[in-house]
Order: sequence, then C-alpha cells, then structure tokens
Amino acid sequence: MLLHLKLSLAVVVLGLGLSFGGAWAQPANATPTPATPASAPRGIQAIDPTPLRRPVPLVTDRIRPADIGLVINVQDPYSVAVGAYYAERRGLPEQQILRVKLPVQARISPQDLASLQTSIDDHFGFRAQALALAWVAPYAVNCNSLNGALAMGYDASLCENTCKPSRASPYANSRTGRPFSSLRFRPSMHLAAPTLDQAKALIDRGLKADGSLAGVEGVAADALLLHTDDRARSVRSVLYPPDGTVLLNRVALRQLQGLQNAKSERLLALTVGAASWERLPELAWMPGALADHLTSFGGDLLGEHGQAKAWDWITAGATASHGAVSEPCNHLQKFPNPAWLLGHYVQGSTAIEAYWKSVPWPQQSVFIGDPLAAPFARMPSAGRTAD
Repeated sequence: MLLHLKLSLAVVVLGLGLSFGGAWAQPANATPTPATPASAPRGIQAIDPTPLRRPVPLVTDRIRPADIGLVINVQDPYSVAVGAYYAERRGLPEQQILRVKLPVQARISPQDLASLQTSIDDHFGFRAQALALAWVAPYAVNCNSLNGALAMGYDASLCENTCKPSRASPYANSRTGRPFSSLRFRPSMHLAAPTLDQAKALIDRGLKADGSLAGVEGVAADALLLHTDDRARSVRSVLYPPDGTVLLNRVALRQLQGLQNAKSERLLALTVGAASWERLPELAWMPGALADHLTSFGGDLLGEHGQAKAWDWITAGATASHGAVSEPCNHLQKFPNPAWLLGHYVQGSTAIEAYWKSVPWPQQSVFIGDPLAAPFARMPSAGRTAD
C-alpha cells in the first residue's frame, strides 16, 4: 500500500474517532454554533463537538514534491532567497516555480488576489496539487487569509462579521491525496519564519523529517494536548482523546495542565489554548513537529496584538503551525482538530495535508511551515519506484 498501512489499522482507536473508515467534511449548510472571541474570554457558549468527532478516513496517497507549485515574490528579497533554497533542497525543477510581483505587506486587495490567482492557474494548470508560498507577507486579503482565499475564493461578506461561520472546506478530513485533481481545491502554506536563517532551518527540518518515523517500531513520539485556565481559548479540549491514547502504536497522546508543564524528549505535536506566554519550556522537537495555539490573531504575523504568533512555534523548533488572521471567535471549526491533525499525519500525510484537513472552516487560517514534511511517509529508495 502506498503509505505502508495495513487494513487492520481500520479499527485502531475507536474512542478517538480514528476508525480510518469513512471520510467526512463539514457541510456548507451546517447549523452554526455560537462562539465567543478568543481574545475576550467571557460569555462562553456551549459548543457541540459531535460533528468534529467523525472518523478519520484511511489515507492511501499523499502530496509529493512533484505535486508542489513554488511561488516566489520577486519584489521581496526574503522570498527570492527562501524560494531558491527550497527549490534546491527539494529538487524542484523550473516548471514547478512561478515568479510573481506582489506588494510586500501583510494584506493585499481583492484585485491583487485576482491577479495572483490568474498567474497561478495559468502557470500550473492541473499540475500543482498544492502551493508553497515563499514569503511571510502578504498573508491576508482584507479579513480573509491568503491561504483561504486562494483555495476557496475571497469572501467579502465575512469582513462584515468575522466571528460568523465561514465557508466550509470540502477538503476537511477527506481521504484524497490529490486535492486539486479531485476537488479543484489547492491548499497552500507559507515558508514563513522571522528570519532567513530560521526559514532555512525550517526547510532543513522538513527535509530531515521525511520518512524518519516510517519504519520505527513501537511508540516513537509524543503529542502533548495541553489544558489551561483560559476557558475561551481551551475549547478544543472537548476534542482531546483520552490521556495515554497511542496512535497506530507510534504516537503517545498526553494531556497536561499548562504550557509550563510541557515535557517531552521526542515531541511531534503540541496544541494549547493561550494568547501568549513568557517563555516556552525547553522541548526536544522532532523534525516534522506540528504546534499551534488557539487565539484570535496568531496568524497575523506582522500585527501588534500582544498575542503570540504562529511563527513562535517555528522559532522554537516546530516544522509547521497555524493561526488566524482576523478575529475568528472560538469556533472549533476554525482551528485545527487535534484528532484529525494527528490521524492524518501518522498515516503518512504531509504537513500541509494534515493541517488543512484538520480545519473545517479555513477561510481565516494562515498555514506556515514546510508543506512537504512527512515523517511517517515511506520514501522511495534508489532503484525502485514510489510505493
């Protein structure tokens, strides 16, 4: 099988919802659940997690280097340098690279988006299943994230009330490894870090992650699911699997109280609800590690909100992260579902697939990291074709 999974995995962890049996995506006409701003923890509403406990499907394909379209902004020296490094390290040929001219600023106009979308469609056609955006900014189109607008179209009405339910993704918790071919849906991820050196280190970690856990027997990594006293930002705890759950005999899930108590010598994933922190504990991040925090503006990488940013996890040693670009309120559907995120990742999916498939409403989502990082994917060896 492509990801070297046995069909017996179909009944691995029923309590977690990881039956690997059937796909599900949040329907566009789903009844919304009230939510409160993640920046203002008061007046908390009940949130129904039932739809988000649907099983993770069995995945038999993934995005590969040949499926990535690399987009470089020639107006931005960071983008030019990061793009060149990524193309070299990942062995991307010239036909997989698009060079564009964009304003080097956090937010662009819908007109700029339309021009960029046309360039992407014209250059890549049906070849690119996903995109690596070799820049930090732009990352927003008004209140929409650039990632969300490229994949799902720009939603001007969302800016009238960013706390309302947003467009539903057909890609959420799906089994497809060919999102553009099967869904006309092209996810993207920013190769974003605070400095060029940190971006290169991120890319190196992503490459080092590939296949690093594919042949390892027994539990090889930890996923930390953290609780805090911040009730509005800790709503994802209703989706946490039981403490001590082990996914596919490879990743141990541990629930802990507070970021200050996070400890691991083999950390592959961390999720927490928090606006900020004084300092992160010293953690042994594994190549390919995923980490994110639920707060209002974690994806506004250049904004000043007094909140920690998604790239703080990249600086700490993670390889991919997620944050919101405008006030999303604390809808569960607007943030990564830990069970879906890990359920796809341990089957061999890439970081871009695991993160995008974990967010049912990604219109405000900023995804950053190395899209191709895949620690559980079995890599092709010299002299044989990909399995």
